[in-house]
Amino acid sequence: MSSLNPRVVLITRQTEYASLLAAHATRGQAAFFLQSRGQNIEEVEARDRIEAEAITAAKRSIPSDWSFAQVLRDDLNRFLFFPNDIIVAIGQDGLVANLAKYLDGQAVIGISPDPARTEGVLTPNPVDLLGELLPAVAHQEVGFQKRAMVRARLGEGDELTALNELFIGHRSHQSARYVVNYAGAEEFQSSSGMIVATGTGMTGWAKSIMTATHHSIEIGPEEQRAAFFAREPWPSRISGCEISAGEIQKDTSLRVLSRINEGGVIFADGIEQDFLAFNWGVEAEIGISQKQLRMVLP
Repeated sequence: MSSLNPRVVLITRQTEYASLLAAHATRGQAAFFLQSRGQNIEEVEARDRIEAEAITAAKRSIPSDWSFAQVLRDDLNRFLFFPNDIIVAIGQDGLVANLAKYLDGQAVIGISPDPARTEGVLTPNPVDLLGELLPAVAHQEVGFQKRAMVRARLGEGDELTALNELFIGHRSHQSARYVVNYAGAEEFQSSSGMIVATGTGMTGWAKSIMTATHHSIEIGPEEQRAAFFAREPWPSRISGCEISAGEIQKDTSLRVLSRINEGGVIFADGIEQDFLAFNWGVEAEIGISQKQLRMVLP
């Protein structure tokens, strides 16, 4: 850290209750909507209160002479992070994955507002520890876990990184056509897209694919390796499924050449609105990113 006091950037996402109010205008209308579907608004309000209390507690934990900013997940692609920032993500594990690609070495503290409802893999800290963690991070008196990330780089120089996984395919998840080049072999494929997952991502989307295909790959979150999977590759006279899965090492890469006329995309960690266009003739090189998520250990 520099001699200047850090800025704390608090990252949250819109709660279910806030989304309901945005869609239905009033609490009464939102309650009627849920009740007509056999649900009640009290449960949603309770979760909203828990998160609001955690956010309030987090703000109280910030030293009075430090600067502060609060950003919603949907605004991350428009926010400018500074090197001296300490990032505090309050929410479920996915929130940390969503923000990782916008960072470049800043320390991240993951806070779970409701530990009973989250896995706590990326948000392992209770909010009442934040007052101790912030100065400890500023003085480099905590441990860090450096989680590996993957990146997609296009021939034009555009690049996108991901903590969990990259999706390569059609934006509607319909059949995508592409040529994959891996370990000296080349194959034309038609599938519902490819997933490239890190060790962190092996517990998410990739896990469901491995369960369905019985093709298991084990990678630790700090290992400089990744795995790729073709989703339901279709064997035909012109398309194959021999290169349906594999590993990417730090010194190797996977190349994918688009044969998608329109709607081809590459997006990271589930944020579909922030993507690289991947239409006919565009080639993507997929490899291990030099970026890493610098996560504060509990």
